[in-house]
Formats: sequence, C-alpha cells, structure tokens
Amino acid sequence: MATTTKRTRFSRRLPDHVTDELCNVLAEDKVFGFNDLFERVFENLKVRNAVSGGEEMLRLRAYEKLQNLVTRGLVEKIGKEYKGTKRVHEASSEFLAQQQEN
Repeated sequence: MATTTKRTRFSRRLPDHVTDELCNVLAEDKVFGFNDLFERVFENLKVRNAVSGGEEMLRLRAYEKLQNLVTRGLVEKIGKEYKGTKRVHEASSEFLAQQQEN
C-alpha cells in the first residue's frame, strides 16, 4: 500500500525589484513611453545594485510586468505611453507585505 504524503512547500518570496521600480517611476504624475520608462527603471536598479541577467532580459521582464500592471488596472495605457493610476502603489512589495501583516 503506497502512502502519499502531502508536501508543503516553503516559498520565500523575494521583493520584486523590477515591479517596485516600475511603481516608483509610474507614481510620478507623468506619461512615459516604454523606452523612457525602462531607462529610468534600469538606472534606478543599477543604483540599488539589483540588476541581473543583462539589459535585454531585464527589458523583457520589465515589459511583461508593465503589461501585467496594465491588465490589473494599476497603469493606464494611452496609445504607446503609460501612466500610473492612483492605485499603482498596490503592486509594490511594501504594500503587499503590509497587507499580509494585517
């Protein structure tokens, strides 16, 4: 008789630096084209020493995360430009950590 054991996974969720920087930049009340937005995010990540995987891979990840924010309604897409809504901070790691504490 084979017994199956339920494995519990411990998943340590690290802060998502790319999404955090996207939120920080988009929290400004400005409209950004993707290239301008990515340059700001990339520079901020370099300052924080949080860049890994190369610029092109980071560009792809940032674009994917930006589209996710658009889908969730936290970022407004106007043609080929992006603007953060008042709720854009809800995607940041700090906000999510506060929600889990409560």
